[in-house]
Amino acid sequence: MIKLIVGLGNPGRQYEKTRHNAGFLFLDRLVSDSNGVWVSESRFDGQLAEIGVAGNKVLLLKPGTFMNRSGQAVGKVARYYKLTPDEVLVVHDELDFEPGVVRLKKDGGHAGHNGLRDIIAHLGAKNFYRLRIGIGRPLVGRVVADFVLSSPSESDWELMLSAFDFAANCIGQIVTGDIVVVMNKMNSR
Repeated sequence: MIKLIVGLGNPGRQYEKTRHNAGFLFLDRLVSDSNGVWVSESRFDGQLAEIGVAGNKVLLLKPGTFMNRSGQAVGKVARYYKLTPDEVLVVHDELDFEPGVVRLKKDGGHAGHNGLRDIIAHLGAKNFYRLRIGIGRPLVGRVVADFVLSSPSESDWELMLSAFDFAANCIGQIVTGDIVVVMNKMNSR
């Protein structure tokens, strides 16, 4: 069962609606849908919210550090609440998927994603769940860092919102452990 959902992103107004903040944006959606409230927690280096999902209490975390140091906050929360890596779901942007695509997986490497790399280092494990939100790849010759730190086009934004809707409708099944069912739904979408 998932007890902690972590959204990855960068703090600061200049990054709010960028592709790299897909994790933050999705968690904001969950908090809004459940009338939750974000609380800044300096001891955890981030913002926490608690919501009810499918009859279960679930913590949401937006690390207050920049992406490449996300593991610092995740590690602190996991240790404090005595969570195992398989009770953690990390929501992040995914270059390898087009906007509108969302996929769920467990385990794996970081595939060059610095936020995932740091979380793996701080948890000392990679067997946590990942909800990957497609953002697409930049055009040939464009710098990846510039692309992920920019705002999506209006059409890509609409596709990302569609992915958020779909994932939000699956979150209850993810939290309660119906992972294979959700993976099949997402793969057939």
